[in-house]
Amino acid sequence: MSLDSDSSSQGGDHRSFRQITRDRLLFEMLRSTRKDSKSAWKVLIMDKFTVKIMSYSCKMADITEEGVSLVEDLYKRRQPLPSMDAIYFIQPTKENIVMFLSDMSGRSPLYKKAYVFFSSPIQKDLVSQIKKDLSVLPRIGALSEMNLEYFPIDSQGFITDHERALEELFCESAEGFNKYNACLNTMATRISTVFASMREFPRVHYRVAKTIDASTMTTLRDMVPTKIAAGVWNYLSKYKTSIPEFPQTETCELLIVDRSVDQIAPIIHEWTYDAMCHDLLFMDGNKYVHEVPSKNGSASEKREVLLEEHDPVWLELRHAHIADASERLHDKMTHFVSKNKAAQLHQARTGAELSTRDLQKMVQALPQYSDQIDKLSLHVEIAGKLNSIIREQCLRDVGQLEQDLVFGDAGTKELINFFRTQLGVSRENKLRLLMIYAAINPEKFESDKGTKLMQLAGLSADDMIAVNNMRCLCTDTKKASGGGFTLKFDVHKKKHGHRKERTGEESAWALSRFYPVLELIEKLSKGELPKDEYNCMNDPSPSFHGLPTTTSTSARTSPAHSMRSRRTGGSWARPRGSDDGYSSDSVLKHASSDFKKLGQRIFVFIIGGATRSELRAAHKLTSKLKREVILGSSSLDDPPQFITKLKMMSAEELTLDDLQI
Repeated sequence: MSLDSDSSSQGGDHRSFRQITRDRLLFEMLRSTRKDSKSAWKVLIMDKFTVKIMSYSCKMADITEEGVSLVEDLYKRRQPLPSMDAIYFIQPTKENIVMFLSDMSGRSPLYKKAYVFFSSPIQKDLVSQIKKDLSVLPRIGALSEMNLEYFPIDSQGFITDHERALEELFCESAEGFNKYNACLNTMATRISTVFASMREFPRVHYRVAKTIDASTMTTLRDMVPTKIAAGVWNYLSKYKTSIPEFPQTETCELLIVDRSVDQIAPIIHEWTYDAMCHDLLFMDGNKYVHEVPSKNGSASEKREVLLEEHDPVWLELRHAHIADASERLHDKMTHFVSKNKAAQLHQARTGAELSTRDLQKMVQALPQYSDQIDKLSLHVEIAGKLNSIIREQCLRDVGQLEQDLVFGDAGTKELINFFRTQLGVSRENKLRLLMIYAAINPEKFESDKGTKLMQLAGLSADDMIAVNNMRCLCTDTKKASGGGFTLKFDVHKKKHGHRKERTGEESAWALSRFYPVLELIEKLSKGELPKDEYNCMNDPSPSFHGLPTTTSTSARTSPAHSMRSRRTGGSWARPRGSDDGYSSDSVLKHASSDFKKLGQRIFVFIIGGATRSELRAAHKLTSKLKREVILGSSSLDDPPQFITKLKMMSAEELTLDDLQI
């Protein structure tokens, strides 16, 4: 079964990035086995990596609906089911092939027939190994490359699951050279499978190594974007001949950069509801654990919930400022109660205005509304907890200084005064402040000033490693002989901001001045990337146009134009007057309305971890540029995770000459 063209460069009804991935797994893989199989129910067998791919896109109910009655781990002891067919979704590794052959070979195979789907291209020698086993060949119903080896974390975001990319790619040591190459190869493979799934052929832009000239030595870390781009291009070239319906002309843009493009975004406090939840609540991925009253009226019990796009309240509020989210949640509760006669009667008796917590308790006591109010009550609780943490940790003061440092309204004097007076601020938040200061003022750390600041902040030796290792993410090593920071930003005077205020985008909410580096995406959309900093793997085809097509006629006549419908104008753009307390405010309810034609997709891949602020920017830029922006990265990091990864890096620097390459 081939992928429907409406997801690709040919146009048609828009499906989100995650929806396309889900449809491929359920229909192109699972459903396709129904044609030849006589078994009504099948066993689905996956390895540890592919089970994560499946779990990011599909629910167990979806899988069951496609005729799968049992999901098994390839490496666990399994019960023989010789009357049932099996679907294998596995990585094409030597170890996996050995396990598959042991399942299906000999006189007593575990399953009647096997339909094998590989997550990425398989090497020829492994195919030969399968063909050599004559007892297995007749039992194979399908042998196919799915080319799907990424995790969709959002309708416009994905990761390649390289949690140690910073350590393996930017921590240059002779012992790590094998890890360096292995990480590069698997990352390039997984990025390329995104385009196989989307049926998109990108124009591959990448940040060039800054130190490639006769007078300087090129470091391995500086070559990372170039090597990733070359690897992706190699796979894309093969897709053009190996994948049916894969475009032969460019249909989109891909920009590959590393974490050096913006060192502040992973560290600074982001004040949106989504970012605050993940930064402050110690969540396990998107899983939040809270206490709810037990059904029998005894002590409360813990319940796990997923804060994801299927939750309409989360979908609406995730990109809102925490203060705005809190206000809107109170408005929803108030509106809900105003429609309920019992609540109105209670308020009339007491004569007092109800708080958000009072409203929450009241509606929880109304069983007929329990289904509707569950999610709303959950988010009232979360917002309340976040606001308490913000007060307890003095985060408003921390956030204000962060913003002032970035925009040039504060400097060394203000930072020293803060460390001396704000004794209640945690060591972690002082560390984050100092890392921001170091990124803006690298020259301060070429002397003992940096050490004195770290001592004043009361940082541990472990914390100092994180600050010092930021130099591994520098974009220019020519000035790094003293071991200090070297960024491309030429701002060393106190009142010269690291960021300029964005005109026309003033926020009504405090602490929202900071923004991730967006200019690159906007320049890419206009075809204005600096040629001395960014190269392109492929010259554009004659039919390639980067800007959105304006008429539907041209979309039909030029297959190289990626035209599709998409809901635009997120919940942040919806008039407040449309709130009704719950149902009609659901973004999901309006998902099929307000469609506009978008231009070609823009993919941006950040090596070394992306942030939630950058994911939010992808959504916002989609509306602004009228082109769907999809953000990819090796991982999605919250500030504590990013700082931990910096601590794991070694500051030892190794050059290509050292390795005699």
